[in-house]
Amino acid sequence: MGEERQGSGGGAGLGIHGTVRGTAPVPLSVLDLVTVGSGFTASDALRTSVEIARVAEARGYHRMWVAEHHSMPGVASSSPAVILAHLAAHTRTLRLGSGGVMLPNHAPLVIAEQFGTLEALAPGRIDLGLGRAPGTDGATAAALRRSDGLREAADDFPQALMELIRFLDDDFPDAHPYARIHAVPGPVQATAPGGVQSPDRPSIWLLGSSGFSAQLAGRLGLPFSFAHHFSAANTIPALALYRESFRPSDILDRPYASIGVAALAADDPAQARRQVLAGALSMLRLRTGRPGLVPTPEEAEAYEFSPVEQEFTESWMANIIHGDPETVRSGLDALVARTGADELVITSNAHTPAVRLRSYDLIADAYGFPKDVAAVQEGAAIQEAAGAPEA
Repeated sequence: MGEERQGSGGGAGLGIHGTVRGTAPVPLSVLDLVTVGSGFTASDALRTSVEIARVAEARGYHRMWVAEHHSMPGVASSSPAVILAHLAAHTRTLRLGSGGVMLPNHAPLVIAEQFGTLEALAPGRIDLGLGRAPGTDGATAAALRRSDGLREAADDFPQALMELIRFLDDDFPDAHPYARIHAVPGPVQATAPGGVQSPDRPSIWLLGSSGFSAQLAGRLGLPFSFAHHFSAANTIPALALYRESFRPSDILDRPYASIGVAALAADDPAQARRQVLAGALSMLRLRTGRPGLVPTPEEAEAYEFSPVEQEFTESWMANIIHGDPETVRSGLDALVARTGADELVITSNAHTPAVRLRSYDLIADAYGFPKDVAAVQEGAAIQEAAGAPEA
């Protein structure tokens, strides 16, 4: 087993830098879309998410994020805060967060309240990843916002972000219209008579698939996560822009960038390919206005792709690292070497819940992660105590 070490980066960003375990090049984390396959229910998908969280925690993945999507039958993650509260009840040490919450869809005060509540439920292990896109089609976004001003909402992202940060820190200037409005749970509770407030607050990340959020994250000294899993061509330019724009802050003294990567490991490479094909067909249908549940591998294999559809499918599958564990490990290593990412956030999407769950175990095995991190840490503590001199 490789030696455990802290990931790259520095500063006061507690919980941002994960532990590099085994032979992995960087900390590994999980992005879960709570996918719903044909023949399964949303309850099945959510139970699988809990099992993934348990595996991630036991094996030593650093964090698990869920992503906000709407009006997609095959994705049951429309309410990240609700899912995260459920995952928090089933974990003890795993960092949990949004990858991300789509800020233009919500009032900043509402997000501050939701994630302040999550922080109170799971102190010191909540991430608030924020995106600028709607996470859905234009009509659904308009229904969420009760407005047709989609472009205006995206353009107002920096202003909304600063408003959200001020709610989380409870530090609006005295003359500000919101100076007497407080996000609760939050810092204001420490100012009440007898009040005691946790020093922690959610770690804010900016997420993106282009250069806008990369540059903004850099200027604010925030960690940045790029959506390589669906915008691979923009990964290296966006990371370069983030690093070039970076200004040290109270959170980070140097850049810290993760990338979302689609990867599926299976004992049988053919099984991995069949599951990835099913996911590709699901994405094809979504992109052509026919969203539905993730089809079975059998349905995907029987589907007659047109030449244009075949081209899309092959392009989509080429961006997913899949196969046996050694193939996936080599692909992840190469991606880190090519991008210089500080962390990989792995999404293992498949029709079949057991396949998704198994993939995270196999990737951990490929890098020599411990079978149970808590047991290893407890054993090390006992050994250290046994060898310590008496006071």
